Amino acid sequence: MWREKKDKKRTGGRVNNNRWRFVVAVIFLLSFSLIYKLFSVQIKQCDFYTALAASQHQVFNQLAPERGKIYFSEKNNAGEAIYPLATNKEFAEVYVIPKDVINHEVLAEKFFLFFDKPKLEKELKKNVASNTEIVIATSTKDEIINNYRRKLDKPNDPYEPLVAKLSLEELISLYSFVSSEDYEATSSPILVKAEDLTIKQEKIVFKENPSKELKIPGLGFNLQKYRYYPENEIASHLTGFTAQVDGELIGSYGLEEFFNKELFGEYGSLRSDKANASDVMIINDREYIRPQAGKDLILTIDRNIEFYVCKKLKEEVEKHDAAGGSVIIIEPKTGAIIAMCSLPDFNPNNYNQVSDISVYNNPAIFYQYEPGSVFKTVTLAIAIDQGKISPSTTYEDKGEVMINGWHKPIRNSDFFTHGAHGVVDMSTVLDYSLNTGAIFAMKQVGPKIFADYVKRFGFGERTGIELGAESPGNINNLLVDNIKEIDAATASFGQGIAVTPLQMIMPYQAIANHGLLMKPHVVKSIVSENKQENIEPKAISQVISEKTAATISAMLVNVVEKGHSQKAAIPGYYIGGKTGTAQIATIGGYSETDYIHSFIGIAPIENPAFVMLTKIDKPQGVKFAESSALPLWRDIAEFVLNYYAVPKTR
Repeated sequence: MWREKKDKKRTGGRVNNNRWRFVVAVIFLLSFSLIYKLFSVQIKQCDFYTALAASQHQVFNQLAPERGKIYFSEKNNAGEAIYPLATNKEFAEVYVIPKDVINHEVLAEKFFLFFDKPKLEKELKKNVASNTEIVIATSTKDEIINNYRRKLDKPNDPYEPLVAKLSLEELISLYSFVSSEDYEATSSPILVKAEDLTIKQEKIVFKENPSKELKIPGLGFNLQKYRYYPENEIASHLTGFTAQVDGELIGSYGLEEFFNKELFGEYGSLRSDKANASDVMIINDREYIRPQAGKDLILTIDRNIEFYVCKKLKEEVEKHDAAGGSVIIIEPKTGAIIAMCSLPDFNPNNYNQVSDISVYNNPAIFYQYEPGSVFKTVTLAIAIDQGKISPSTTYEDKGEVMINGWHKPIRNSDFFTHGAHGVVDMSTVLDYSLNTGAIFAMKQVGPKIFADYVKRFGFGERTGIELGAESPGNINNLLVDNIKEIDAATASFGQGIAVTPLQMIMPYQAIANHGLLMKPHVVKSIVSENKQENIEPKAISQVISEKTAATISAMLVNVVEKGHSQKAAIPGYYIGGKTGTAQIATIGGYSETDYIHSFIGIAPIENPAFVMLTKIDKPQGVKFAESSALPLWRDIAEFVLNYYAVPKTR
C-alpha cells in the first residue's frame, strides 16, 4: 500500500516536469522567432523597410532636363553666327469644358472658321486657277461643324481636348477671334485685337493691364514645352525628329537619334519630407539635384547656303517632274559638310503627317544607286596612280567591246549616234564619257588592284558621318577572290555596284584635297554648360598621290572646257567636273525610260573652296544630266563662289 502510493506520487511528478519542459520549449521557440524577425527586419531587410517608410513620409519628383539645341552656322561680316535649327518652345494644349460653354452653336462655327476654313481654302486653291472664287462645299462645312457640336454638347463633361499643339501666337489669335466675332458670352461682348493681348502666368491678359484676364467660358489651355524646328522642312533629314516614348523625349533619325544621349541631358530630382497623413511638404529639409541640360550641337551646315540649295533643288525637281533629288556640298580640306539637302522631305514639327514613313530616310546617305559615268573619274585616277596610263595614253575606240564570258558587247552611250571614235586618248575618254575607255583603263591595272582601290576610296562601307541610318553601298562583286572580268568591266563605268551620294562625292573630295581622303562630318562643335568640344578634321588615308590628284583635276577641267560638261563653266573660274546619266537597275536588266542624273564638280580647281554633287532622280522630258543636274550645279556653285567671295583667277 505504501509502495503503491509512493509510485503514484513519483508518476505525478514526472507528468508535471514534462509539462514544464513543454512550456519552456514553447517560450524558447517564440523568443527565437521574435529575435529572428527583428534580425530580418532590422538587418536583412533594412533597406526595404527604410525605403517603404521613406515613401510614406517623403515626396520624390524626377525632374526632366531641357533637351540640347541644334544650330546652323552662318558667315557674316563679323565672322560667324549661329541660328537655331532645333530648339524647345512652349505650345498650348487647347481644350473645352462643355458644361461651361454658353452657346454651343456659335462656338462650333467659330472653331470651323478659325481652324478649318483656311486649310480647306488652301487645299482648294491648289487645283483651281488663281482668279477663281473658292467655295467650300456646304456638306463639308456642316460635317466639320457637327463634329465640334458633338464635342460641345456634353452638359456634364468637364474636359474635351480640342487641339494638342497650338503656337502661342495662334492661341492669342484664337482668343481674340472667339471674343471679337459676336461671341455672346456676356451681354456686352468683348471686342479685342490680338496685338492687345499677351500670355502671363498661363493666362491670356491685356498688355496694358496685365491683371485683367480675357476669359472665354468653356475654353481653356495648358502650356507645355515641345521640340520645335523653326525652319520646318529645311534640313529635316539632318535633324530627324523627337517623339515621346514611355514618357521620355527620344530622338529618331538624323542628329536627334545619333546624338540622343548628348542632347537629352541628365535627370534631376527633388526629394522632400511631408507631414504625417498630409500632402504638406516640409520645405526646410529637402534634397534638390538640378537636372543637367542636354548639350548643344553647332553644325558645319551654313544656313544661307542650305536655304539656297534646298530652294534650287525644289525648283529643279518640280521643273522636271522628278521623283526626288539630292545636293551635297563639302569642304575638301576638312571634310565638313556645308550643305546637304534632299527631296522628298518632311516637316519634323508634324512628322506624323507623312503618307509614307520612308521619307524619314536621308536619301543622301541611305539610298543606294548605280552611279554611272561619274565613276569613270575614279577608274582613271586608279590607273594613273598605278602609272599604267597618263592623259595622253591612247587606245582604239570601236564604240563597243566584247568581254570574256559575256554574251553581248558593251557599248558607249553614243554608239548608235556616233559610232566608233577611233584612236583617242584618256582625256577624250572623260570628255565624251566613253565606256570602252574606262574598261581599257581598268584592264591596265587588273581587276584585283582596281577592286582594292575602290575599297580604299570608301566604297562598300559606311563613311561614319554622324547621322545614323547610313547604308554601306554594295561592291560585293569586287570583294570575291576571283573577280569576274564582266563585273570589273561594268564597275569601271559605274554599273553593277551600288553607292550612296555621300560615298560618291568623297573620291572627288580626295582629288580636290591632293589625294587625301577625309572623314565627312556635319558637327562643328558640341557645347555643354562648362565646355565646348570642337570637332577636328580627321584624315582617312592618302588614297592617291598628289601628282595623280593634280593630273585628274586637270582632266576634269578639260571635261568642262571641251567635253559634255561645258554648261558647268562659270566666267572667271576654272571648274572641273563630270556628269553621270545612270540607268536604273530593274529585275533582269535596266529601265529603258528612267535614269538618275548627277554631276560632281570642284570649284575653283586650283584652290578648291568646295566640292558639290547634284543628283536628280527620274527626271522627265530630259535624257542626259547636262540638262538637269548640271544646270542645278552651276546655279548653286555661282551662288557659293559669290557668298565666299572667292576671287576670280581667269
